[in-house]
Amino acid sequence: MPTALVSVYDKSGVADLGAALAERGWTVVSTGGTARELRTAGVEVVGVSDLTGFPEILGGRVKTLHPKVHAGLLARRSVASDQQELEELGIAPIDLVAVNLYPFRETIAQPSTTLAQALAQIDIGGPTMLRAAAKNHDFVWPVCDPADYAAVIEAIDSAEQAGELRRHLAAKVFLHTANYDAAIARYLDAQTRPSAAGELPAEMLSSLVRVQELRYGENPDQAAAFYREASTNTWGIPGLRQLQGKALSYNNILDIDGALGAAAPFLGGAAAACVIVKHTTPCGLAVGRSVTQAFTKARACDPISAFGSTIVFNQPVTEDAAEAMSDLFIECLVAPGYADEALRLLQKKKNLRVLVPPEGAELGERRGHLGAGVEFRGVTGGVLLQTPAHPVNLDGFREAAEVTVPTARQPGDGDWADIAFAWAAAQGVKSNAIVLAADGATIGIGAGQMSRVDSVRLAVRKAGDANLEVGGSILSSDAFFPFRDGIDAAAAAGVQTVVQPGGSIRDEEVIAAADEHGMTMVLTGRRLFRH
Repeated sequence: MPTALVSVYDKSGVADLGAALAERGWTVVSTGGTARELRTAGVEVVGVSDLTGFPEILGGRVKTLHPKVHAGLLARRSVASDQQELEELGIAPIDLVAVNLYPFRETIAQPSTTLAQALAQIDIGGPTMLRAAAKNHDFVWPVCDPADYAAVIEAIDSAEQAGELRRHLAAKVFLHTANYDAAIARYLDAQTRPSAAGELPAEMLSSLVRVQELRYGENPDQAAAFYREASTNTWGIPGLRQLQGKALSYNNILDIDGALGAAAPFLGGAAAACVIVKHTTPCGLAVGRSVTQAFTKARACDPISAFGSTIVFNQPVTEDAAEAMSDLFIECLVAPGYADEALRLLQKKKNLRVLVPPEGAELGERRGHLGAGVEFRGVTGGVLLQTPAHPVNLDGFREAAEVTVPTARQPGDGDWADIAFAWAAAQGVKSNAIVLAADGATIGIGAGQMSRVDSVRLAVRKAGDANLEVGGSILSSDAFFPFRDGIDAAAAAGVQTVVQPGGSIRDEEVIAAADEHGMTMVLTGRRLFRH
């Protein structure tokens, strides 16, 4: 008579599994709450203590860690000496293990979880049994997912392709336990070396779960899927709730990521802000008295590139704002909320993807123990890791110790808000990044050029294409000027103020050029590269 050992935390479907096995003449061995669940369903159960001849001890911490369990799992049916030892020791083979684990990841996803509570949810016996069954899968069914119960019963009945299914289940077990251990390792590591300290580990384990399959990647001949970090509460893009529109594509997700990053300095601010992104970099960014005004100003920066864009607002979308967007083709729209009438207007754009953060969450909020941990970026043959960039602090920009003004011409009191805005706007633009700004709005953006002076020229040209006046504007640069040519080009276009990190070996030459042109220059001491 074959034997199954069933011990599960997630009890969905377990009564049906137990009943199906019992009907087929199997002996069902179980523990604690699972045994009670099966007996309530009318399934005859042998307690694990009856199998081992040893009681559960240490408050249930030791139940299945016993030779009669693990010898029964690991004995090879095709090896005569294994079978002889089992017979001599009075140990019965175990032919199926159905186990799922304590909810460690779900527990640590709750911000209030203590270390003691987390440690209590580290399963020891479950992974040990699963790994033993998976190692011996030629003879034992290793089952860690309730979704597989029906397929296992069907395969037991038919005996067709049983070996192939057991091998698939074994692979699933090792992936499951590896991810489980990865979550534990990352959590415990974060307790002693917080990611905020900027230190990255010598070895890195990541536990990922698939959010959705994607039709294709950047191009139709590339397969793709979207995953999230399993060890954290769902936040960021995986946490967004889609209200309407087609499924998100690979490129949509990248654009939303770029837009949220560009909007980060403005989230939670008093002023309404709008970011318009095309191919992961802003083509317009503005603040205003209302979301409608912010959108109108942002769109004016580059109305041609705004076609087919992704847009993020830091405040709920009003009916007026939805009306203002009605003539523009938009791929994705993200905001903390939408007025009812705004949603009715947006529903006329059936393919428009409208997204909102989950109830009770802030847009862009990083939650969970590791939610603000590490950014991953794949490269050929490897992975790059870095801690996330801190959003530019708009409110405290002028008072920051690193901010200095080395030029003779100083900013007026009324200039600092626009200087801070221009600096924050550069954070979301791809390097080499140059942003021209005036009156709380970008008026020209030069992104992704191989030389900084070309980015200056591009930003000036884009402002001209949009019929926006460069004279008197502020120019921000994500990194230092290596030569004075960028300052000369900006001055020729009428720029009056430059904000940049400084740090070039030619800083004196660059500052002298600004003085020569009667410009103001603000040095921030911080680089904002976005490659």
